[in-house]
Amino acid sequence: MDSTDTLETREIIITVPAGDMYGDLTLARDAKGLVLFAHGSGSSRFSSRNRQVAKALNRAGFTTLLFDLLTVAEDQVDRSTREFRFNIDLLASRLISATEWVAAQPDMGSLSLGYFGASTGAAAALIAAAARPEMVDAVVSRGGRADMGGPALPQVTAPTLLIVGALDDIVIKLNQEAYDMLRCTRHMEIIAGASHLFEEPGTLEQVEALAIDWFDTHLRR
Repeated sequence: MDSTDTLETREIIITVPAGDMYGDLTLARDAKGLVLFAHGSGSSRFSSRNRQVAKALNRAGFTTLLFDLLTVAEDQVDRSTREFRFNIDLLASRLISATEWVAAQPDMGSLSLGYFGASTGAAAALIAAAARPEMVDAVVSRGGRADMGGPALPQVTAPTLLIVGALDDIVIKLNQEAYDMLRCTRHMEIIAGASHLFEEPGTLEQVEALAIDWFDTHLRR
């Protein structure tokens, strides 16, 4: 049996002015911290890769929240028009709403908090971290468009890890540009043999190990 099967998972609802966002909260016992996932363009809380990373974090003792940054109605529109998935400011505002929701929960509000962002979700995570420096203690980006964080990047104070696949040439360049703009504790890790989605055998497991180590190091106890 997978040890994560014994953990408590709840479906949660976070209400924003446009409607409800749905999420899956998995509570680790004696949690070291809480990691919120910000999904990439066209993805959702059901992303198989992010769920795999979340399970690894659960096994390592972290509570995780995977949630949809769009409401159900917005997601239906976005599937046809793609008008929301690249609205980084909107996605960042939704991540901030989720962060504030977590902080208001009596059983989670005291936990140190980190973000794990993928693709455009990484930009949203960095903008949200810059907007709420007192609430966010670490950021990890997987194949992220960190460059889309733009003017917010120099304002990020949370230690930030950028993970990119060695075969993802364009995103390597964009992440290097973002790295140069960051002023916080930062590191960029390039995974040999990995493409943008880290589909190659063993590459996503390397992402898991790097993320666990980063959050272990930088989330406050």
